[in-house]
Amino acid sequence: MQPTPIELFDRGIRILPDGKVFDEPRRMSGDIDGWTLAAFRVATDAEVHGDHWEMHPSGEELVTVLSGGIRLILRACDTPEMSVTLRTGQAFVVPKGRWHRIELEEPSELMSLTLRAGTELEKRAD
Repeated sequence: MQPTPIELFDRGIRILPDGKVFDEPRRMSGDIDGWTLAAFRVATDAEVHGDHWEMHPSGEELVTVLSGGIRLILRACDTPEMSVTLRTGQAFVVPKGRWHRIELEEPSELMSLTLRAGTELEKRAD
């Protein structure tokens, strides 16, 4: 079999607990086993579902800015919203179970790594 590169901006990468790594069509569902690595080229808040909060109950999420800039907004039940601005080459670890969303500062290339099992989305009320 001829080795072929994986197009990270078109495909998802799955990393299973047994160490197996493979590419697959990108999915947003929360019923996926193992870790999911995904890279995105985004130009609008709609492309990062900025109108929804997201939460991963199974593990932390590493959000990385490969180019561009974002604001990562975090929400918890007992604290006010907080945000962190990330620029090219910066990353942030979203704690397990923490609601979060992204707003773009400029068109960006992002990469995330998370356990998607049980992931929840909630439409923003404001």
